[in-house]
Amino acid sequence: MARTSEVLKTQCCIAGGGPAGMMLGYLLSRQGVDVIVIEKHADFLRDFRGDTVHPSTLQVFHELGLLDTFLRLPHQKTEHIKLTLSGQDFDMADFTRLDLAAPYIAFMPQWDLLNFLAENARVFPNFTLLQSTEAIELLDKEETVTGLKAITEKGTLEIQAELTVAADGRDSCLRQASQLPLKTLGAPIDVFWFRLPRKPDEDTDSLGAANENGFLVLINRGDYWQCALPFPKGSADVIRKQGLEAFRSRISAINPKKTLALEALQSWDDVKLLNVQVNRLEKWYRPGLICIGDAAHAMSPVGGVGINLAVQDAVAAGRLIGTALKSETLSIETLKAVQKRRETAAKVTQFLQLQAHERVLTPVLTSSEPFQTPKLVRLINKIPALQGLFARAIGMGVTPEHWP
Repeated sequence: MARTSEVLKTQCCIAGGGPAGMMLGYLLSRQGVDVIVIEKHADFLRDFRGDTVHPSTLQVFHELGLLDTFLRLPHQKTEHIKLTLSGQDFDMADFTRLDLAAPYIAFMPQWDLLNFLAENARVFPNFTLLQSTEAIELLDKEETVTGLKAITEKGTLEIQAELTVAADGRDSCLRQASQLPLKTLGAPIDVFWFRLPRKPDEDTDSLGAANENGFLVLINRGDYWQCALPFPKGSADVIRKQGLEAFRSRISAINPKKTLALEALQSWDDVKLLNVQVNRLEKWYRPGLICIGDAAHAMSPVGGVGINLAVQDAVAAGRLIGTALKSETLSIETLKAVQKRRETAAKVTQFLQLQAHERVLTPVLTSSEPFQTPKLVRLINKIPALQGLFARAIGMGVTPEHWP
């Protein structure tokens, strides 16, 4: 390993420039806390990351006075969610029934969201973003985390901090280094992500389509559909060996309207694999360290809620930790309070996702019986008030956070 080339000191060092890390970095620096955010990549440009900005996140931007500027960025507005099951359409969620500043889902490339947060955080002189800087280990002193070591293009970097935040995703290096106990809940599916071209006159709502041939999610991204095809976990190589033409035929059987668009899939390079994980830490913290976002609780893509739970974690942490760091009263009780505030939302969301895996996706993907539309879907379709409740559950979550 290269020798340490530099030592930095700060109040809070955040590993990971994703939604949780960048939002927390912005919120702490806004309060006058010295913050360093490190991100292992040179930029935020990675495709097929969570791009659903839910009403809960938009409401936080409104409370921060950032919403109007944020919505000037290119995005697609989705006010309803529909399912097409065996050729029949069902209305599932109506976000317009929510009494919020922005009652809809905004679909936006995650790199635009992260660049937006970075640009607004850079206004504060106490904010630093170090890119091409990857956390590799924790610094410990008498069983207290005192910062981290990172590797850069120039060598290794030591960052000493009163608090280190692991926001480095579902494969968190710092979480592993912390030796905090991780509970694996399992997931019976993996997902292929890909793009299909979208015509201007096609339906603007985001859709899910299912029948006896499988399940397909289509997210309106303006001139293309961002598509997700779930399949039984571990069978990716089997599907690839069957060939790209068989893959296109599988999708066409689920949604015949997209048959012509499938010519856009020219090779397996156009199809990205997501290894679905559902897990959570039993304890999110230890002295000098806290984990948030996917590092604390990896989510299934069901509902597209991962990015919003990460942001909500950051808002709660920013509120509690910011006050403690400013008043020099940060303690293990502060970190415990963050977990206490956020873990119920994570647990309930994961429970609902696992129920969706077991009761909806697994039967569709593995059963040879004719597809039967779930009774709950038929009920929600008939009652608009239930569509509003479903929209609130998806859009706001179990414990929505607010900025004072």
